[in-house]
This record gives sequence, structure tokens and C-alpha cells, in this order.
Amino acid sequence: MANTIEVKVPDIGDFKNVPVVEVMIAAGSKVEKEDPLISLESDKATIEVPSPLAGTVRTVELKVGDKVSEGSLVLILDVEDSAAANTAPAAPAATSQAPAAAAPAPAPAPAPAAAAPPPPKFEPASPPLTELAAIQSTSPGEAGQGSSVHASPSVRSFARELGVDLSRVKASGPKSRIMKEDVQAFVKQAMSAPAAAASGSLPFNLPPMPDIDFSKFGPVQMKPLARIQKLSGPFLHRNWVSIPHVTQFDEADITELEAFRKAQLEALKKQGVRLTVLAFLVKAVAGALREFPTFNASLAPAGDTLILKNYFHIGVAVDTPEGLVVPVIRDCDRKGVSEIALELATLSEAARDKKLKASDMQGGCFSISSLGGIGGTAFTPIINAPEVAILGVSKSVMRPVYVDGAFVPRLMLPLSLSYDHRVVDGALGARFITHLNGLLADVRRLLL
Repeated sequence: MANTIEVKVPDIGDFKNVPVVEVMIAAGSKVEKEDPLISLESDKATIEVPSPLAGTVRTVELKVGDKVSEGSLVLILDVEDSAAANTAPAAPAATSQAPAAAAPAPAPAPAPAAAAPPPPKFEPASPPLTELAAIQSTSPGEAGQGSSVHASPSVRSFARELGVDLSRVKASGPKSRIMKEDVQAFVKQAMSAPAAAASGSLPFNLPPMPDIDFSKFGPVQMKPLARIQKLSGPFLHRNWVSIPHVTQFDEADITELEAFRKAQLEALKKQGVRLTVLAFLVKAVAGALREFPTFNASLAPAGDTLILKNYFHIGVAVDTPEGLVVPVIRDCDRKGVSEIALELATLSEAARDKKLKASDMQGGCFSISSLGGIGGTAFTPIINAPEVAILGVSKSVMRPVYVDGAFVPRLMLPLSLSYDHRVVDGALGARFITHLNGLLADVRRLLL
């Protein structure tokens, strides 16, 4: 005998109104447990919603292009009573986490003529949010917002990252609740409206970009920006115009590091580890951050307090067909180089396959952008706010270096350190990159 359940979108993190990019089933389709039903595209990853049970699809409630959030109805599924019964023990756990959303137990039908009871709802239990405590904490820049502002912890965290005072944001949600879209609209208006700039929302009153019909000069093609480019563009613009960047250039002698790396390649390859120079860089940066805690900090939105961090999470830019994403390797100071190398490979593969989770890209203290595999001698990386510094890495080159009265060949790695001049002055920036060079020149120091 079949039973009918509602399948809803499970917990997908802090994302709201995520577009449906693929519907993989239709009415009448047979599905097995964990079979993918629909595919969602969040800011920087694709999320598949699996079937909680095996059964037959009665109706599909979504189509491509619809926007969904946690709890949105996906489909109605006919399942066998035995399969539905297997999920019964899980129901109290889901109900205890969301008592307001629990459905009343259906009354048994006294006779065949009685109306059928309402179908039970499939409510997957939400996993604990590992960063909930950090998101709920109030930063100095939010002290003036008080309890009169109604917004979820994720929206408050988003506003803090952008330096937005929520008391100035117009709410569009129910009961005057501020939504993420309200914060985005506020930032967009502040960046485009000269009146907002004149009132102090922006440090610049810039003229609009010229709107030119280039087809007057020759043939043209229109190519839309990739989704990641459209999402990251405003943040890059904000970081560039609002943070006073200074870039310090230097070269690290990695001759001994490269010899050591090559000597370990075969042994680690058998363990499934691809040892790269980038893994050594991540470990060395963690050591430099410990020595120079000002670089392992964030400036509060009010600009009068430095938030020093006692953890060492480092983001590494990964090139994907859709654009750059920055997954974060956590607790780099506690991990060995081979462990970091393995995690780098795993996160890079997930980034290229668009399988990164939102949590994989949160909590970074410092970022590394490496173009060594492509080329170039130097560049000016843009700081990934709310971090205060970023390291650019270019292609290593063998060059003659004057040592002990003679020129000898040394493998030199070009480094470009961009930092927020409000937090880091030139002398401290030079000391940081010099210390980092010392760690890379003698890998034994990474063990200290």
C-alpha cells in the first residue's frame, strides 16, 4: 500500500531564493533513495537535492528558473508504507528542531468512505551550523543597530562584511524584517547614486561610466559575464575603491625548497599526495601570520578597532571555467605540508566541479592568489575584505644571484604582497614579506 509524502528543499546553508537550474524527474518517474531530484545553483556552487526515499513521483511542484529556499516544496512522492515507516524515528528529531513547522498527526480513517488524512511532510533535520556563534556575535560596527532592527544572523553577518549599517536599510520582509536582497539593494544604490555619495555613504562621487555604441566602429559580439563574475564584480569594486592598497614586491629563494619537494614527490605520490610549492606557501604564510598578528586581523566596520584572530584559516584562489573562487584551508598552523597539499587538491577539484559548500569559502584570515602555473613576473592582487592582506605568487625563474663573491644559479619566486595601509604600514609590510622569504628559503624553519 502506498503512502504519500511531501519532499521539500533541505537545509542549504544561508542561501535564500536559489534558482533551480535543472529538474531531473517528471510526474510518474521512479526514484531510488538519494537519487538527485533537482539541481540548484547558489553563489559559487551547484547543489543537488536528493530523494529521501524510493518511490514514484506523483507531481512536480517546481520548474527550471523557480527560486527556492529551505522548506520549499519540490514534489509529491508515493512511497511504500514500509519505506515511510522507516523514517518514523527521525520525525521527532526534526520536530524538536522546528516545533513551529511540525504537522499535526493525522487521525486514522474510521471507514473507507472517510476523507483521506493529509500526507505527512518530509522535514529533514537541519545539521548544526558550525559558525552560528560567530555569526550571532555583535561586532563593534553593529553596536548601534540594537534590537529595533529585525534581521536573521546570516543577514547581519552579510551586512557586517559589507560595512552596512542595518538601521539605514529599508526592510521588505514580513514584519519589517530585513532580507539579504534589501542589503544588496542598499549597497547598489549607494554605489550608483551621486546623492548617496554626497551624504557620506561612499568616499567618492564618481561620474557614470560612458554608454557607447561600439557597433558604430565595427562588428561586435555580446557575451554575458559568468555568474561568478557578476557576483564578485561589485565586491572587487568595493574592495578596490574603499581599501587603500599598497603592494610590496620581493623574491624568495626557493632553491632548497624545490630540491626537497622533488625528493619527496615519489614517496608522497604513492600515498595519493601531489606535493606542490603552493602547499609550502600556505604553511609558511601561517607561520608568518603567527609572527605578525596584525596581518591575521580584520578592521571593524567603524574603522576604530582591529579584530585580532587566534586561528589561522587561509584562502587559496582556484581558477575555474566560471571564474575564481577562494576555498579556505582551516587551522593551517596545525597541519603538515603533505596534509595541506592533500586538502588543496580536494578543494580545488570540488571548486572546478562546482561542488564547494558555502562553509568551504567562509572564515578566511588571509588569501593567496597563485599564477605560478601560468606565468608573469608580478601583479597587484586585490584584498579580499574583511581580510587586510593578500599574497600574489608569480612564476618562479632561475636567475644568477651574487653569493659569497660569485654569481650562482638560484630559483627565485616572485611575491606580491598587497595590504590595507590603514592597518599595515610600509615597514611592517616589508618585515612580513622578509620573514616569509626566510621561511621559504629554509624549509627547516617551518618545523619550529
